[in-house]
Amino acid sequence: MDLVVDLPARTGRSDALYRALREAMTQGRAAAGERLPSTRSLARDLGVSRASVATAYERLVAEGYLESRTGSGTYVTAEARGEAGAAGRRRAAGALRPRASWRWAPLPVSGDAPVPEHDFRVGLPDASLFPFDAWRRLLAAESRLRDHAPGTYGSPAGLPRLREAVARSVGFARGVRADPDDVIVTHGAQHALDLVARVLLEPGDTVAVEDPGYPAARDLFASHGARVVPVRVDEEGLVVDEVPPEARLVYTTPSHQFPLGLPLSLARRRALLAHAARHGTAIVEDDYDSEFRHARRPLDTLHGLDRDGRVVYVGTFSKSLLPALRVGYLVAPASLRGALLAARQLGDGYGPVHVQAALAGFVDDGLLARHVRRASAVYAERHAILLDALAGLPLEPVPSAAGLHVAAYFDGDARAVAARARRRSVALDALADYAVRPCREGFVFGYGAAVTSSIRPGIEKLARLLER
Repeated sequence: MDLVVDLPARTGRSDALYRALREAMTQGRAAAGERLPSTRSLARDLGVSRASVATAYERLVAEGYLESRTGSGTYVTAEARGEAGAAGRRRAAGALRPRASWRWAPLPVSGDAPVPEHDFRVGLPDASLFPFDAWRRLLAAESRLRDHAPGTYGSPAGLPRLREAVARSVGFARGVRADPDDVIVTHGAQHALDLVARVLLEPGDTVAVEDPGYPAARDLFASHGARVVPVRVDEEGLVVDEVPPEARLVYTTPSHQFPLGLPLSLARRRALLAHAARHGTAIVEDDYDSEFRHARRPLDTLHGLDRDGRVVYVGTFSKSLLPALRVGYLVAPASLRGALLAARQLGDGYGPVHVQAALAGFVDDGLLARHVRRASAVYAERHAILLDALAGLPLEPVPSAAGLHVAAYFDGDARAVAARARRRSVALDALADYAVRPCREGFVFGYGAAVTSSIRPGIEKLARLLER
């Protein structure tokens, strides 16, 4: 146990030591059952007489904070732990407060909640499909950090091998033209968005976002002081004509609009790029789960259509592999690269090199492509089962050919139904949970983490609730 104690020069040392030990226990720094140093060793460490330590110990034993075990030593008692809990409850909340404009609080996370029987939560892949054995071998091989210059700091752009692997992968799978130097590895898509916001946005700048859309992106831009303007989404995606001309940045999910699931039409993609060129706007293209396609060839990415270097392409391995890996990336034009790298250095510096090396091997060895093919078949089956189960309900599914969720319109109070469904272990979201302005009622059904055999029974439970 480390002990911080201000000892007087001559007298009163035993009292000072007693108070320091008692405070360590009542504040929880010395846990119940913890063995204290012997009187001899503590006296030597503190430069006091052994008698001073022994006297302090005796007082604490007499008061029930310590117990002496013959032949074993002196230990903190359970009573001291109870006192620590009481002291913790009495501790002041603190005088510090967030800045006046801060209005956000931590949100519940999926890992803290029990897994529902019928899991239609959005944004979760099926962890059981992940090739853990192959990943474990790669990670073990790269965990010998001596191979990664362990005595130096890494590049904020990420491990060169992984940047090369990402550039090849997105070029082949999504038609994104990128050199390794264009890629910056991040801790997921949200981290990538934060870097872009820090570099591009001044307080008061306008950011246009899809409505309904991704709340975490909306909140992130607002937390940087931006004026976030929701823009309507229709059957062709983002309504470009309603994007404010003063928007410094447009955030969009064109491949699989979140949460409706439809793609941004080719005409709208060209219109958005023309708008950006006309008004000097940056576009952030979040391609979060389009690896999983169930029908027809995907449209070209905005990044692939961009000729002016106005698109920042953001991707993540959280959906294609696992959220717990915490690896994403962005593909940025050369004009932003230096600023983004500096922002990364100012924040967390760089990511875990051994994880990035293992992931590079995972991509280079073809394991990512193999996993995506295998998972796509499973997700396509679930997608088909879900749509078939919804067919007999008073719902109107929104056409979707990619990703891990389906939206469906409903003429009723979707939030009230979703709340009743959750009480019956059927987890799903209402469309209104993703909207800023009033929107058409409906639900969002995630099927990434759903057990295939649980989909139909879960929809049957929901059907009984819709009949009320």
